[in-house]
Amino acid sequence: MSKQEDLYRMNPEVRAENRVADTFAIGDRKIPSRYFLAPLAGYTHLAFRRAIRELGGLGLATTDLVHATQLCGEHRHSMELVETHPEDSPLSVQIFGGSVDQLVAAAVWLENHGYQGIDINMGCPMAKVNGKGGGARLLCDADLACRLVESVVASVTIPVTVKMRLGWDRDSISAPYLARRFEAAGISAITIHGRTRQQGFQGAVDLDGIAATVAAVENIPIIGNGDVRTIDEAEQMHQKTGCTAIAIGRGAMLDPWIFRKISDRRNGQVVREPTGDEQIDFLVRHFELMTEQHAERSCTLFRKFAAWYGARLGIPEDLENRLRRFEGVAEFERIAAEIRERHGERQSTVATALIKVPNGPVERW
Repeated sequence: MSKQEDLYRMNPEVRAENRVADTFAIGDRKIPSRYFLAPLAGYTHLAFRRAIRELGGLGLATTDLVHATQLCGEHRHSMELVETHPEDSPLSVQIFGGSVDQLVAAAVWLENHGYQGIDINMGCPMAKVNGKGGGARLLCDADLACRLVESVVASVTIPVTVKMRLGWDRDSISAPYLARRFEAAGISAITIHGRTRQQGFQGAVDLDGIAATVAAVENIPIIGNGDVRTIDEAEQMHQKTGCTAIAIGRGAMLDPWIFRKISDRRNGQVVREPTGDEQIDFLVRHFELMTEQHAERSCTLFRKFAAWYGARLGIPEDLENRLRRFEGVAEFERIAAEIRERHGERQSTVATALIKVPNGPVERW
């Protein structure tokens, strides 16, 4: 954080023009906030994005990763992943694949269908993605990765970005080198997750590695990513890396109000914690939007959010367990009504989803 930003945070009387503006550009796109919703496989669908946006403070959101070939074939699942709404803006669609031709075709499809931004995934650690040559596997072949980027950028007029990790493992940190080459190839911004593929989601995020990537480029924005769950952690990432913006993934599921809170502090306002009613209203609103998008499948798709939401939304453990199993809309409404009656009696502040996590990439990923 710059001295001007820090001064503004501590003294709300400082004039707005004396702080660094939240708005900035990625290519020719104006982004209203420096705090993004990172793509999370299986979670960052339209309903979740809309529910988070309604709380305020969010800049760019990115879809769940979409297989390039399936997108061009307009498979049902891919169409659900790229489904959007007038309120769901600005938005980028994240695509993956190991073939240059596949990714070019997907990029052209997206531009032809009115999407405003394309993100190429080079960070996913899952074996089913890496095994097809996509995701973090591209970090192992710099020449292929650069040909892919050059070809996609040349095929469309809308901004193309990349999300990647620091490298395949600690012995092959390639992000700074690739960032320089990607910038030369015309990439508009890069999101860097501060772990290697080998780490999966374990171990500490390497802020020095993100800083090295920031230092490696000339002009394009670098978006830091990884383990930002609080306002202080967001400020720390800015201070230690010099990144232009921050993408928050799991932190947004643990605290859906994180973007609003960051905005409050940066605007010199009192940071607003959600009331009990706001917490339950968010749960209900997310489910409503899920049902609007997925109809009868909404119950099954919504269950996995319970383990992330329970502690933050004050859901008693037994009711969280029922949310992981409910079968219909009427049952959800009964559970939500019980949560309102018993809100706040929960003792644990640790999200169930964080109690057991994989040690790293395994064959089932």
